Amino acid sequence: MRKTLLVTVSLLVLVTMNSVAQDRSSFKAGINAGLPVGDASEVSDFSIGLDVAYHWGVSEWLDAGLATGFINVFGKTETISEGPITVTTDFENFQFIPLASSFRIYPTYHFKFGADVGYGVAVDAESDGGFYVRPSVGYNITGNTELNVSYINISNDGNFSIATLGILFLF
Repeated sequence: MRKTLLVTVSLLVLVTMNSVAQDRSSFKAGINAGLPVGDASEVSDFSIGLDVAYHWGVSEWLDAGLATGFINVFGKTETISEGPITVTTDFENFQFIPLASSFRIYPTYHFKFGADVGYGVAVDAESDGGFYVRPSVGYNITGNTELNVSYINISNDGNFSIATLGILFLF
């Protein structure tokens, strides 16, 4: 009798945990805008991006998934004048497609934090791809809309970093 009760309770706990975890599994898509920081700010002024992810609810407080998207960093124009000589330099735009694994921790329903970790594939001919990491903090505005702040870093021989503000929609 005890074994039957133990097995029944264990199955109920597993089914309940699984159903809670599946409730938060979702497809997410959104946009972000950012300001390049560090070395990236010397050659660019602004970035826009598209975020796409799918997360599976692993437990009540943890999601894991896959993330990708598109990042376009706009090159800046620099003008240097020395006396009668003026030189103008146009820096190229940089584009990356991140391919990453993703996790989010939910200490409360509205608040979450986590990171995407993977590789940033360079789309433009001028750039090299590199290790991609994106820690983020998010706040659920509604049940299917999230506002987030993140820091994107793509590193190879140097670091290319962007501080972003974005909005995600859950489907």
